Amino acid sequence: MLINMLCFSVLPAAVLAEGTNAVQTQAAAATTSTSQLNVALPQAPQLNVKSAVLIEASTGQVLLSTGNSNEPLPPASMTKMMTEYIVADLVKQGKLSWDTVVTVKENAAKSIGSRIFLAEGDKHTVKELYIAMAVGSANDATVALAEHVAGSEQAFVKMMNDEAKRMGLKTAYFANATGLSIADMPEKYQPADKSKETVMSAMDAAILARNIVEDHPDFKDFTTIQSYKFRERDKKPIINYNWMLEANASNQNFKKYAYPGLDGMKTGHTNAAGQCFTGTAERNGMRLISVVMGADSEGHRFTETAKVLDYGFNNFEVKQVVAPKSTVKGAETVDVKKGKDKSVPLVTDQEVKFALPKGADLSKVTSKVSLTEQGKLTAPVKAGTKVGTVTYSYKVDGSNQTLQKTVNLITAQEVEKAGWFKLFLRAIGDFFSDLFNSIKNLF
Repeated sequence: MLINMLCFSVLPAAVLAEGTNAVQTQAAAATTSTSQLNVALPQAPQLNVKSAVLIEASTGQVLLSTGNSNEPLPPASMTKMMTEYIVADLVKQGKLSWDTVVTVKENAAKSIGSRIFLAEGDKHTVKELYIAMAVGSANDATVALAEHVAGSEQAFVKMMNDEAKRMGLKTAYFANATGLSIADMPEKYQPADKSKETVMSAMDAAILARNIVEDHPDFKDFTTIQSYKFRERDKKPIINYNWMLEANASNQNFKKYAYPGLDGMKTGHTNAAGQCFTGTAERNGMRLISVVMGADSEGHRFTETAKVLDYGFNNFEVKQVVAPKSTVKGAETVDVKKGKDKSVPLVTDQEVKFALPKGADLSKVTSKVSLTEQGKLTAPVKAGTKVGTVTYSYKVDGSNQTLQKTVNLITAQEVEKAGWFKLFLRAIGDFFSDLFNSIKNLF
C-alpha cells in the first residue's frame, strides 16, 4: 500500500549523542503531500545498536529514528518478512491455499542455518512451512515456499524486489528469500550476481512490517505461536525466537523479556548483520512498530527494543482530529448544474488522526480547502464523487513546522438530473432574476 498509504518524510527533532551513534526523535505525518515535523519531544532513549526506528502503525508517523535509519544494512532473517507477506497475500487473493501440499526440492533440503531439516521429496502444507518460517525462522521451509510459489528461489526473489518497489522501500534489495549471506546458500542455487547481498534499512524494515500489519492483520495467528511441533516424530518443538511475546510472561526462561502487548514480528541474525529484531506491540488502541539492527547479543536486541517501545507508549498517543464524513466550514456545498438540486453537500472521505505527544492541544488545528471541480459538477452526480481536497494542519508548540494530512472532499449524496420542464422553469426564473438585477443596478 504505499506510497498512498505511507507518504512521509522526517526531520531530526532532538539529538542525543551516544558514542558514535546519534539518536534523533522524529515525527512526521502520513499525507498525500510531504510533511515534516521538528518539535521538542521527550528525551530519546540511549541505544547501543547500529540503527533503530519506531513508527506508529495507523498514521505511519516516525516517532524515533537513529541518524542512520535509512542506511542499507544486512537484515538477516528479517528478510523473511517479505517472503511472509507475499505468501500471505497469495493466500488472501485465493491463488494459494494454506492446505496446499508443497514438495521439498534440493535447494531447500540443502539450506543451512536455522532449519527444520527438510529432506528432498518431503511433503508439507503451506501452513506448516509458513509456521516453521514465522516461528522458527526456518531457512529450508522458507526456500520450499519460495520455490513452490515461483518455480525457483531466484524467480521468487524477483517477486520480492518488485514488491519492495511497490511498497516504496528505498534501500531494500533481496538476493534470496531467507536473508542468508550468498556464500551460505547452496552453491548451485546462488544468484548470478554474487556481489549484491541482501540489504534493507531499519526504516524500510519498519515500512515492510507496517504493510504486513495493515494488509494481513491475521499475522498474529502465526507470530504469537510460542512453540510448534512440526512433525509428530520430532523430539522437541520449534521454539519461537521472539522472546518478547507477551505470553512469555509465564515462561521461566523468557519472562524477563516478555513485553505487554507485543505480538510480533521477526528476529534476524547473521555474522554480517549482528542481532536484529522487528517488533510490534499494541496498547490502548495504538500499535507501534520498532526495528533495531546490529545489537551485540540475542538478549540485547530485545532489551533495546523494549527501550524503543517504552519511549513510544510512554510519550505518545493517537488523537482523532476530524471524524470521517465531516463537514468542512466554508465548503459545506458545491453547485450542481442541471440537477434536481442546485447544490450538493460535501464531506470528508475519511478520518484524520495524528500521533502526538501526550497532552497535546488540538485547538489550533486549521484546514485549507482546494475545490478542483467548483462550478463544474453537472447532474447526474454520484454520491462519493471527489470534488477537491482539504488539508488539516497542526503546529506543535515549539516547532517551526507542521503536521499535515490531506483527505478528499466528496459529495455526500447523489444528485439526479432535473427534467426538461423543471430546467425550463428554472431558466425562466434565472432570466427574470438577471433582468431585475440589471434594472436595479441602473439606479
